[in-house]
Amino acid sequence: MRLNLTALEARILGALIEKEITTPDYYPLTLNGLVAACNQKNNREPALQLSTDEIAKGLAALQYDKKLVATFSGVGSRVVKYTHRLMETLGLDSPELAILCELLLRGPQTPGELRGRASRMHPFASPAEVKIVLDALAARQPDPYAVELPRAAGCKENRFAQTLGDVPLEGLRSAPASAAPVRAAPAGDRAPGGEDRIRALEERLAAIEAQLAELRGG
Repeated sequence: MRLNLTALEARILGALIEKEITTPDYYPLTLNGLVAACNQKNNREPALQLSTDEIAKGLAALQYDKKLVATFSGVGSRVVKYTHRLMETLGLDSPELAILCELLLRGPQTPGELRGRASRMHPFASPAEVKIVLDALAARQPDPYAVELPRAAGCKENRFAQTLGDVPLEGLRSAPASAAPVRAAPAGDRAPGGEDRIRALEERLAAIEAQLAELRGG
């Protein structure tokens, strides 16, 4: 399901999922509680300072346009509270919801990073177990919920990103040479070092842009 979430909507949904699992006594969340959750300094990347009006606008889009948020009002309470509807809308199980939550809150991460960070919501025995969940999210039809990004230089693991919104450009900019082959010029025709390096960068950028267009169009 292609939801086309904005960064604001992704943060709101991630915060709602997190609080439902980690602090169920305080869930559903009031508007003020959700503002605090979205602006939290820990377990967020990047840290944001969103206003009440911004959160309210994001909630309205999620509730009325995308049907991913619902309101709740307890008996005798005049305060409107908010819940997410991702589990039923997307058909997620608990491990998938925990992993997707971390991707919404922190952006692209490796299975190893996700194992440690998502453990507060669901225990994972190993990064390999996380990878199984990620592969299941990436295999959803007709549209995947996660995508594996090219490996960043110096990293041993590939990172994964959620695809409920835009695929992050910063993840694709770190693509290695293997993901975008650079053709070496014959020794006799090779340009000076500076020009050769520019040509290689141009070829890599073109390959990355083509891959981004394919991911967005797919």
